[in-house]
Amino acid sequence: MKIIIRFFLILLVACAAIGFGTSCSDDNNCSLAGRAMMNCEFYHINPNGNKLEKDTLDSLTVTALGTDSILIGKTVINGMKRVHSISLPLRYSHDSTVLVFHYDFKRRPAYTDTLYVQQKNTPYFQSMECGYSMKQLIQKTSIRKGKIKGETRMDSIKITNANANINETQNLQIFFRYRDRIIN
Repeated sequence: MKIIIRFFLILLVACAAIGFGTSCSDDNNCSLAGRAMMNCEFYHINPNGNKLEKDTLDSLTVTALGTDSILIGKTVINGMKRVHSISLPLRYSHDSTVLVFHYDFKRRPAYTDTLYVQQKNTPYFQSMECGYSMKQLIQKTSIRKGKIKGETRMDSIKITNANANINETQNLQIFFRYRDRIIN
């Protein structure tokens, strides 16, 4: 009986030590997962009844203008498939962000739209561990069409929430030209 009591006492002390050690650890959220993003959802207006409908793109790769950085897309060859919403970062170092939407990155590189976003960056002190972070307010957007004419692409953009955020609240509604099929 004494052996069982000693065993339970040792087990109790060990569990208490483990619990105390893990509860007093630092809990930093300084990673990129805590970075505010611009959240976009895709829509089109169905001419049959003028209904607002969610849109889905068959393939999409998004790059930052002037870089080889792929922000959305698995590889250079194949982008995201069946896309209806995306989260994109805004630049910290400038008051504008330029993003290129490639609808067929490998086969038709000119089949693109360019999204221009003007934002206001406001630094704020987050904590001693994380230092400064950035609040970003979307002020204005515009679109420049790709080189191919007559293809289905972005039509317009509506800002629904100007504050970039980490909770996936929609910031932009991106409207595409209506089509009966998904972009191939």
